[in-house]
Amino acid sequence: MRMDREELAHFLRRSRERLRPHEVGLAGGARRRTPGLRREEVSQLAGMSADYYMRLEQARSPQPSTQLLSSLARALRLTQDERDHLYLLAGHPPPVDRYAGDHVRPGLLYLLDRLEETPAHILSDLGDLLAQNPMAEALFGCVCTVEGRDRNIVWRWFTDPAVRAAYPADEQDHLSRVHVADLRAAAARRGGDAAATELVGRLRAASEEFAALWELHEVAVRHRSRMRVLHPEIGPVELDCETLLTPTEDQRVLVFTPPPGTESIERLELLRVLGPQVAHRSHLAS
Repeated sequence: MRMDREELAHFLRRSRERLRPHEVGLAGGARRRTPGLRREEVSQLAGMSADYYMRLEQARSPQPSTQLLSSLARALRLTQDERDHLYLLAGHPPPVDRYAGDHVRPGLLYLLDRLEETPAHILSDLGDLLAQNPMAEALFGCVCTVEGRDRNIVWRWFTDPAVRAAYPADEQDHLSRVHVADLRAAAARRGGDAAATELVGRLRAASEEFAALWELHEVAVRHRSRMRVLHPEIGPVELDCETLLTPTEDQRVLVFTPPPGTESIERLELLRVLGPQVAHRSHLAS
């Protein structure tokens, strides 16, 4: 990432000018020419040299470290969005700390309910199924009743042979690598937290295939893909999968649409008419 010195300097100046001394526990004083904090006050609050901070505001400093940026964000009382902006201007990725966990916001659930003709579901970044609409349930098979950690689609893919039966045999190796590469990226974003470490450890112990693919250290975040599902009632369905990222770092909405001009359009319409109560043997492994 590239450091934008001019924009960083402007942002720091404006953030400093917006703060009042009493907001950070400083006395205002009678003779104050600056509308907000002085540069020396910001440097003192951030625990850095006044000279270095001055060079930051003059757009002539070297790239600041993430530790220094964290101190500046606290000193300037930045919001989370402002802090992320500060990191990006300085040429660093923002800290990953916006986790929603298992809680799905009502607005996202409302969105799923309105997608009456399109399969869609919400996953955590580690692959836990959090919610799905009736079309996704009818297409992939519902695993919502599976308790706890077995709701994870990566775990199901590598430990439940019935899951793979819903996908063409010649595409299964590719899907395995996609699962592992995406999980590797999520684990790195999380900094190897307890949830990611526990899941990877379970998978390595349970699946030799997963363990071998994990050693390849392939990394690829899934944004879009094309796949085929072998549904027992309506036949094979070709789908384009689009990943819509939520404002949090650990949830994503996956929407599945048939490619234009294919038979899959009519087959999904048939599935919608039949409803999620149709007998289906396929399982979620998107």
